[in-house]
Amino acid sequence: MVDERYGPDVLSPAFPGAQRGRSRPTSQPMPADTGLVVEEVETGWVGAVVRVEKSGGMHVVVLEDRRGRTRTFPLGPGFWVEGKPVVLTAPVLHRAPAQPTRTASGSVAVHGARARVARGSRIWVEGKHDAELVEKVWGDDLRVEGVVVEMLDGVDHLAERLAEFGPDADRRVGVLVDHLVPGSKEQRLTDEALRHVPQGTVLVLGHPYVDVWQAVRAERLGLDRWPVIDRGTEWKLGILRSLGWPAETQADVARGWQRILSAVRDFRDLDPALLGRVEELIDFVTTS
Repeated sequence: MVDERYGPDVLSPAFPGAQRGRSRPTSQPMPADTGLVVEEVETGWVGAVVRVEKSGGMHVVVLEDRRGRTRTFPLGPGFWVEGKPVVLTAPVLHRAPAQPTRTASGSVAVHGARARVARGSRIWVEGKHDAELVEKVWGDDLRVEGVVVEMLDGVDHLAERLAEFGPDADRRVGVLVDHLVPGSKEQRLTDEALRHVPQGTVLVLGHPYVDVWQAVRAERLGLDRWPVIDRGTEWKLGILRSLGWPAETQADVARGWQRILSAVRDFRDLDPALLGRVEELIDFVTTS
C-alpha cells in the first residue's frame, strides 16, 4: 500500500486544508542550517542537517537520522519542518556561528580564556590513539586546566618513566592503561611500578578493553557490538578485516583508526567505562 499521508503534491488542491475556502499551504524558504531537523516528503526520511555541499553540479543536503545513518537529497522543495512545507536553501555563510556552550566532554565551555601554563603534573596514556581520543574529547578542558597528556608507549615502560619523572605531591602522574583487569600482565606491571613511588603521587586507572578503539560505541560504526577476535590474531588487523576495511599494513591501521576517530562527536559516543576513568585522572592531577 502506498503511503498517501502527504499525497503526490503538498500544494495541490487535494491537500488537506486546501478545500472549503481554506488557503493552500505555501512552502516557505528556510536555510538548511546544521542541526535543523527535517523530513523528506517522498521517502519519509527524518534527520538533522549535517552539511550542504555541491555534488554533480547541484547543491545537496546531507541528513543524519537518530541512528547515525546519513542520506543525501537535492537541496530545494520537498521537505517538511514541524509539519509545514519548506524549500531548503543554502545556509547563510556570513553569519557568525554561535559559540558552543559545552565542550566535547560535556563541560561548560570557557570562551576567550588563554591556555593555562602547563602544570607540573601529567597524564600518561599508552599510545598515540589513546592520546588522540583524549585530545578530541577532553582537549579544551585540559588546556584550561594546564594539563599535558604524554604517550607512555606501553605500560612495560611505566616503572622506568616514573623513576625518571620523580613524582611528588606537586607533580602528580595519572596513568590510563588499556586492558587493566585482575590477573593481567598490565595489572602486574602497574602494581610493581607503584611500589617504588611515594603514596598518593601516582594514580593508575584502566579500562577493560583490549584497545582504546573499543571505547568508541559500536553503533557509531554501524555495528551492534565490537567483533570478537580470536587469540593469536593481531587485534587491530582482526578488527579491520571484520569491518571489511584494508588490513595489510601499518598505514591501513592508521587509516582505520582515523575513520573510527572521525565517528566520535563528543563524550556521548564513548563508553562510560572510559569516560569515568579519564575524568577521575583529570581530577587527580588538578586537585591541590
